[in-house]
Amino acid sequence: MAGQGPLARFKVLDLTRVRAGPTCVRQLADWGADVIKIEMPPSAEEGEGMGGPRLGPDFWNLHRNKRSLTLNLKEPDGVAVFKALVADADVVVENYRPDVKHRLGVDYETVRKINKRIVYASISGFGQDGPYALLPGFDQVAQGMGGLMSITGLPGQGPVRVGIPVADLTSGLFAAQGILIALLEREQSGEGQWVQTSLLQAQIAMLDFQAARWLVNKEVPGQAGNDHPTSIPTGVFPTKDGHINIAASGQRIWKRFCEAMDAQALFDNPAYKADADRSKNRQQLNADIGTYSRKYTSAELIERLNKASVPCGPIYTIDQVFADPQVRHLGAAAPLHHPRKGDVAVVDQAVRLSRTPSVIDRATPELGEHTDAILRGIGYDDARIADLRKRNVV
Repeated sequence: MAGQGPLARFKVLDLTRVRAGPTCVRQLADWGADVIKIEMPPSAEEGEGMGGPRLGPDFWNLHRNKRSLTLNLKEPDGVAVFKALVADADVVVENYRPDVKHRLGVDYETVRKINKRIVYASISGFGQDGPYALLPGFDQVAQGMGGLMSITGLPGQGPVRVGIPVADLTSGLFAAQGILIALLEREQSGEGQWVQTSLLQAQIAMLDFQAARWLVNKEVPGQAGNDHPTSIPTGVFPTKDGHINIAASGQRIWKRFCEAMDAQALFDNPAYKADADRSKNRQQLNADIGTYSRKYTSAELIERLNKASVPCGPIYTIDQVFADPQVRHLGAAAPLHHPRKGDVAVVDQAVRLSRTPSVIDRATPELGEHTDAILRGIGYDDARIADLRKRNVV
């Protein structure tokens, strides 16, 4: 229900679309923030919009726990409504192309004149300024420019995108983190600030140790396929009925692995004696491990290795993920009910708080479902609301 959760005292104005921005705002909504999703009125919007079908899985998963206000910011009276909302808001989040917010008159400098306490978050493709600032941003483009595609896939295969929109998702998460930091700082200073991130920055940050290999050692990482680039042997290995992941790097785990596999010959092989040897001879090592792993079914081998405390696990399809007993125990799928869609689940938050947990109990709203209530909350009477509707402002 509205008003629950540790962020319930904060009001968020959500100007975001597609994925990166909505990912950010979802973090705030799930922890109780009063999120007003601002969308174009139906007749002013082309087709079904950039977020896909409203009751489709993507839109449904991104926009739960929000209220919906239709508002045409291309109209002066629409901007006036937005500014009235800003006066009592804590956070604004937008992921327009950097010049759009200035053209609409809803940029940070304008907004902070109304409310100096506002925390204003911007997510863009390449940053708010610089030579690429006005270029359109797209996740796969950021994956390529951010180096991820050069280290993903099989050696010699050519660049490969990751199967999820990593740059979109992580830029949204970084923006949410920045917002929370700014809200904490505001408790001391009394003032908000402008939080900025981009798909490109987020993607580069997510390179982590792969980026450090270049920055520190001037080593350019390449594709390693299913093998871990530095921890060997770690990768995908065949079984009687499929494949599993095994991570047996480090001398102690390597010894336990060989014992569990009844593979003393591997442990005794001088080519695999130390970590450096196993790294140097990884291709042959993987092939040799395969001759042992194929003796077992996936379930049999996982059971053996788990008993020996060797990290391993199955390789699931998505339906199998949500059928796994540990996943079900963790509650990774949060149930929701909608009068038209019925009982459906969404992806739950990945972090738990012992006293103030996240609350996912409001399905994605209908377009403009809360428009009248929100407008009345800032002093608009029925006659003014009717006039705004007549002129397609809301």
